Amino acid sequence: QVHLEESGGGLVQPGGSLRLSCAASGNIFDINIMAWYRQAPGKQRDLVAAIRRGFSTDYADSVKGRFTISRDNAKNTVYLQMHSTKPEDTAVYYCNQQIMTKDSSDFIDYWGQGTQVTVSS
Repeated sequence: QVHLEESGGGLVQPGGSLRLSCAASGNIFDINIMAWYRQAPGKQRDLVAAIRRGFSTDYADSVKGRFTISRDNAKNTVYLQMHSTKPEDTAVYYCNQQIMTKDSSDFIDYWGQGTQVTVSS
């Protein structure tokens, strides 16, 4: 069994900063790609940022230069540092990790429960 625990969401003023964390726990053997997605009301879930085991990263155009994704492999944790936030960043943010458990030979997508981020004055 694998569990992803997210933390760090909340209310932030436009231009402010927020840091999200997502820690994986359980019967973990290896983790491939870690990522953050977000879903605003009435919209589809979109990729925000992703980071590979070698620490190469990808970002949605809308967050480039403002958000930074990082990972701590020893802690099975991925972070999303958000700066210069905008009202359009308001959404539920979901953590995603591609995890191979000790009793498997495949990487499977696991999701966090989601954390609300609201950017408003």
